[in-house]
Amino acid sequence: MSLKSSKSGSVVIVGGGFGGLTTALSLSSCKERPSIILIEPRPRFVFSPFLYELLSEELESWEVAPSYRSLLASRGVVLINGSVENVDLEKKLVITSSKEVIHYAQLVISTGSQIDDLGVDGVDNHALVFHKYEDVGIVKSLIKRLNMNEVANKNIVVVGGGPAGVELACKVADLLEEHCSVHLIELQDRVLKNGKSFNQEQIEQALRKRSVRLHLNSRVLSIAENCVEIQNVLEDDAEPYNLGFAGLIWTAGMKPSIPFGLPDSLVKGGRILINSKQQLISHEDVFSIGDIALDIDQLLPQTAQAAMQQGEHLANNLIAYRKDQELTPFQFIDRGEILSMGIGEATMTGMGLTLSGSLAFKLRRITYLSKFPNFALSIKSVGSWLLSYGRKSF
Repeated sequence: MSLKSSKSGSVVIVGGGFGGLTTALSLSSCKERPSIILIEPRPRFVFSPFLYELLSEELESWEVAPSYRSLLASRGVVLINGSVENVDLEKKLVITSSKEVIHYAQLVISTGSQIDDLGVDGVDNHALVFHKYEDVGIVKSLIKRLNMNEVANKNIVVVGGGPAGVELACKVADLLEEHCSVHLIELQDRVLKNGKSFNQEQIEQALRKRSVRLHLNSRVLSIAENCVEIQNVLEDDAEPYNLGFAGLIWTAGMKPSIPFGLPDSLVKGGRILINSKQQLISHEDVFSIGDIALDIDQLLPQTAQAAMQQGEHLANNLIAYRKDQELTPFQFIDRGEILSMGIGEATMTGMGLTLSGSLAFKLRRITYLSKFPNFALSIKSVGSWLLSYGRKSF
């Protein structure tokens, strides 16, 4: 069926995270590839599950944070480095930070999430984060200063006992000398509260093995320059106490990053309302996926795994929409949970396996490499890893 003129313009994708980049690359591989424009402010795509290995130098920058230019070379995708300041759904256009006006036939909003301070005073001014490529160098510098006794306080505090917090705490503990300590603060009664039970047990063992000091059932009240104020939430009228630190890393909260211009009626709880076919409610030519999207028909996890599956599915739905064909609902397939547990160790539950230790770490790397957005980069990384492993074997 021939395309309607109103549907045959450009597909504009706002946000080049896991969902947006996967959509762009999947679309570019379609036989009837449309004109594709990707708007992304960062110069590098960050494969965030491997940020911990970049911190420990188990992986290199080109493996974890390749440039968008390299990933999109020869793929027929126009890359615009910038952010979107405004979305006009009636005029079917977006305006970038450089005031460039871009018209779309179909729009994909995949702007992901940003740090949420959860109303805690001092997060913006006194906490580090571990979310971007640049954050790795900052945390690495802090660890180096601690190991060289350049700071009086020997504590690193990690706030948030979810996947990001526990992976970071284990890795940092492995990188610090014995005279330094890692403290992990979590509001719930155990870390990895929503994780797979096997992984919970393995992570708890890994934290104990590394002498990470847990502060469970604990709320952060405020953060000062070198001190965090904490209160136990189980004890009535519990006295707050202070914990000094050389550095505090905030992993406790993320919130959707919604571009300006969307009507309030399309947003609920800070996320964009979509149907199971990934379309915005009342706007069939606008789609949204990833952390920013809220499917009214099903509860989806806010993970890289889910975003990549959504991106692959959306590419097919976009082609179907442009051909006036029926769109299909997205169904998430849970392929399990894999977490790093420090240098050379991981735990995994999924694909019919429950496994921890060095073998799980190797399988984690192979699994994630298979999900890299560039096949040539995956092969190069595998080759580099095998060469390094071979040298260590002799």
